[in-house]
Amino acid sequence: MVKTAILGFGVVGSGVAEVLSGSGNGVSRRPDSLIEVKYILDVRKFPDSPFAPLFVDDFSTIESDPEISVVVETIGGMGAALDFTERALKAGKSVVTSNKELVATHGRRLLDLAAEHGVVYLFEASVGGGIPILRPLSECMAANDILEICGILNGTCNYIFTRMVQDGVTFQEALKGAQANGYAEQDPTADVEGYDTCRKLCILSSIAFGWHMLPEQIPTRGITEITQADEAYAAASGCRIKLLGRAVMGQDGKVTAYVEPHFVPMDNPLASVDDVFNAILLKGDATGDVMFYGKGAGKLPTASAVCADVIAAARKLERAGYRPWQANRPECVGSLDDLSSRWYVRLAHGALADAQRLIYGRVDAAERTYITNQSMTRPQMEALLADLPVLAAIRVLD
Repeated sequence: MVKTAILGFGVVGSGVAEVLSGSGNGVSRRPDSLIEVKYILDVRKFPDSPFAPLFVDDFSTIESDPEISVVVETIGGMGAALDFTERALKAGKSVVTSNKELVATHGRRLLDLAAEHGVVYLFEASVGGGIPILRPLSECMAANDILEICGILNGTCNYIFTRMVQDGVTFQEALKGAQANGYAEQDPTADVEGYDTCRKLCILSSIAFGWHMLPEQIPTRGITEITQADEAYAAASGCRIKLLGRAVMGQDGKVTAYVEPHFVPMDNPLASVDDVFNAILLKGDATGDVMFYGKGAGKLPTASAVCADVIAAARKLERAGYRPWQANRPECVGSLDDLSSRWYVRLAHGALADAQRLIYGRVDAAERTYITNQSMTRPQMEALLADLPVLAAIRVLD
């Protein structure tokens, strides 16, 4: 019997407890997965919970118990979560987490700490919720050089775009709907400003390219400035707007990673990914395109990924971990200013534009909207439009 402790009893932590106990159609019903939850740590009290007898309020109880071999961290953030993770690893306990912020910022150091103490640090649930992506990227794609990562990595933003298209509502109205349905926090900044996507892209890139890419090395733009006019022209031009996290390997070996809204043509499989679903497209030099699709968040989907890591850690699988990460390599970070794309441009009412410099199409007299007729970098595009009143400029995914 493998005994585990859960840190944090929020949405994910409570889901993990349900799955491991069997009350969520969980792994305890399987004879090869004998895992028991011995402790749950949370500053809050849950006297009516069926797990109430398991609650403790001092991490030292978990840290010093030799029976605990796996610790599940679902606290989130970088305060207590980092402290408890370090202490658990140093105590010879494997740690499983869904904490994307912690992994994106401190992943390499924590992986090294785990190896130093003969345990594992696993975080499948930190990217894509219930979608199995990190271990397939580490193992199934191991024979490939990864040429590109391109993904819809935030379900809240994708839900907002879906409602703007299907219901004809504004960004703010769609955001309120996401909050009412529990898809967005009351403070949705991390989602709508792209920070959540950035952290997930850091983790994917670090595994794919073998060195720790940091959040501050990924230029990030959110979706708050997208309007119904942009969505209307996207539809008219055979596209959908999606917030994408991309990491592209250049011919010079440098990786250009960034987060931005894109016009995605309908013949690209990412265009048809709607609501809270996520999708991650990997391009390998041998496999070509491979796509992973599923629910990117939610209590039980995320708990499923956490519990799969718990099982892997409990079985002490030799391949439970991920591709090793080297230290950050600033010299291998490409500049986004060098990445060429076509561009969607929306101009203010009354603006005059030389059709030969820009044109693909114009939709109405009130707001002139175009897609550039050739690929160019952002500095080139901005120089081209320097004398025009630009209201929006969005990259087209070619």
